[in-house]
Parts: sequence; C-alpha cells; structure tokens
Amino acid sequence: MTEIPVYLFLGFLDGGKTKFIHETLADQRFQTNERTLCILFEDGEEELDTSQYKNGNRVTVVIAEGKESLTRKFLEDCLKSSRAERVMIEYNGMWLLQDLAAVLPRNWQIYQIMMFADADSFVSYNNNMRQLVYDKLNAAEVVFFNRCDSDIDKMPLHSIVRGVSRRTAIVYEYKDGTVENDTIEDPLPYDLSLPIAKVEDEDFGLLYLDAMEKPENYDGKTIQFKALVARNPKLPKGSFVGGRFVMACCAEDIRYTGFMCRWNKADSLKNKGWYLVTAQVKAERDRLFNGEKGPILYVEDVKPSVKPEEETVYLT
Repeated sequence: MTEIPVYLFLGFLDGGKTKFIHETLADQRFQTNERTLCILFEDGEEELDTSQYKNGNRVTVVIAEGKESLTRKFLEDCLKSSRAERVMIEYNGMWLLQDLAAVLPRNWQIYQIMMFADADSFVSYNNNMRQLVYDKLNAAEVVFFNRCDSDIDKMPLHSIVRGVSRRTAIVYEYKDGTVENDTIEDPLPYDLSLPIAKVEDEDFGLLYLDAMEKPENYDGKTIQFKALVARNPKLPKGSFVGGRFVMACCAEDIRYTGFMCRWNKADSLKNKGWYLVTAQVKAERDRLFNGEKGPILYVEDVKPSVKPEEETVYLT
C-alpha cells in the first residue's frame, strides 16, 4: 500500500492556516508534479483559488461539511477521486486531534504538524479553551504567531507554548510581513547546582543536547537519569552507553542516542536493560568528539529500573 504524506495545519478560526496553505501551494519549491489534496475542515475568510498555482490543475480542494465528514470513508473517497499523492489538512480548531487520529487511513503518514494563531487573541483562547490549546500545542512541531505588532510582549505567548512543550519551535510574523524566530532562553528543567541533578524521563533529549553543546557547564556535576543500556564488545573495557531512543523531527528519524559511561562493573549490566544511572560528568577530549571536549560520565551508582511510560523522547 502506497504511503501518503500528510501535512497537518492546526489552529483556531482566523489564525492564518488557509493563508499559509495558499502560500505553500504558490511556492515554487512545493509546485511539483505530485497531485495534492487539500481538505479544509474549517470554513474561514480565506479561500484557495487553484487557478493561481502553476500546477493548479493537479490540486484538489475539498471543503468538508461539518464534523460528520470526519470519517475514514470520507478521507479515502477524497483521496480516490483526486488521485492525490500527498494531502494537506486544515483541521478545525474546536476538534480534538484524537478524533482525526481515530479515522486517519492506515497508509496516511503525518509528515509535518504546524499550528497557527493570532497573536492578539491567543492568550484569551488559552484562558477560555485550555484543553483545545494544549491539544494542538502538544502535537505541533512549530507554532506561528501571526499579525504581531512591533512592540509585542512575547513572554506570555512563549510561556504558554513552553508550558506544554519544550520542543515546539516558535515563530513570530509581524504585520509588515517580516518573520522572527523565538530566541527567549528557558531555564533547564533540572538544577545543576544541586548535589545530584535529577533528570526526568521526558527531559533526556534536552540533557543530551545541552551537555553535548556546552560540556563545560556539566564538568564536575553529578546527574541522575533513566537509561536504556547498550553494551558492545567494541566498547572499551569497563564502559557502556546510557541513552534513549530519540526522535529529532519525525517517526522516520528515531535513533538510539546516549552518553559514554565508564564503570568497572559495566559487564554486570544487561544489554538493553533499563537502569537508573547516577554519574559525575567530566568534560574531556576524546576521539568520540573528534578531539574536542565532550561529556564522559563516570558512574557512581547503577540501579535496575522499569522502562519509562514513553520509551522515545524528543531530541529538543
């Protein structure tokens, strides 16, 4: 069965979803010979005029009539009639994503999820419809705040997003058309000033990235985290890798990533076993880091543990 890539656009009415879809379809980089199906589950002010696109005759726009259209049969019928090779879905902001997931055809694979919001009304939406906002932010890879004033206070918007997800990228689009990425730095979710910095399961990806980018900040610090242990005869004696399966951007990009750990009892550990590792970090030059300094963990304690609720974490 042929895999159908799906691009999902989230947000509330007048958040800028249709405008972005229009700009994407008009973009020369997106104008290939692939047949494209656009399903709009929300009837906003913007309209898609396929005559404006170079390959407009290969774009099919379907405006769904209410939530009763949210069925697997409807989606499959739309694909069949359009003979599309890729799908763009503008999802209704008042519906939960689980409703879409329940009817998505098996061979439809989500490639990208973007959220769009009006900068002026987003805080109000969050105050009054927190569950719906959380539902969208928790899934989005990036959120675009549209119609920003030049003197916008970004912190309330930033805080709402980061309260849900640390991996979601944030972009501000100003009324003059200029675009700016969010550069507000967030404090680490674990405290390196403590005798032992305890890292929660979902924060391993952030720990790994931060320690690799700034090993000097971790030099001499003791950390504790849950790890899936990897042992290999090719590793130096008294060593193992403590890590997790991480997702950088999409399901196709899941890979095992971890820290080199030194411990004289490494041979006693079960390969692919889950352990709670307590170790002191040393920033050392090693061939692992091409001669540059990187984090090497000197283990102080290892305890058997149970696998976390989510075995895969985001590399952000």
